Amino acid sequence: MGAALQLHSPAIMLEPAADAALLARERERELVLLAQRGDREAFAMLVRMHERRAYAVARAITPTHEDAEDAVQDGFLHAYRALDRFRPEQAFGAWLHRIVANAALDIGRRRKVRDADTLSEAVSLPFRDPAEDDELRRRLLAGLAAISERQRAVIVLHDVEGFTHGEIGGMLGIPEGTARSDLHHARAALRRLLGDLRS
Repeated sequence: MGAALQLHSPAIMLEPAADAALLARERERELVLLAQRGDREAFAMLVRMHERRAYAVARAITPTHEDAEDAVQDGFLHAYRALDRFRPEQAFGAWLHRIVANAALDIGRRRKVRDADTLSEAVSLPFRDPAEDDELRRRLLAGLAAISERQRAVIVLHDVEGFTHGEIGGMLGIPEGTARSDLHHARAALRRLLGDLRS
């Protein structure tokens, strides 16, 4: 109770957004500690807190909704099994997203051969602008299908999901500078492919 009163005392008054973020981090840390002691409901709450963003990470890497769902399930299962090795002072979300990204990359390695039709029925909606015609959408999907899995992951994680270069590097297990370079090359490749696909 005293700590809660101190938090809101005029001497260290926080901005409402910062205050909410601090409380959310503290709540997450409490749930992690409970889950590490075997509380399944605490882990279920962590899943609910992170499942949407975890799916977005997996979906950025995998070309189908089903693969993304599999990656999220695999990632959460692996995280549950490895929970005793997680250090609570770390950011749980960043740790979890890296596990999910690795699960998605593993699925991609196992199913290397993909065609544009499979991708076209499964690319997430942020790529679709209602003002764009079907021809442009078809070209975009074909372009995304033609670039490498890692390039597709980097461009979607950054340009659609809004992750930073550092966060993407952490998820994909590459240096931040490599993530930045990959994004540059992915955009250039996509521009080139979109130009080539006009005819």
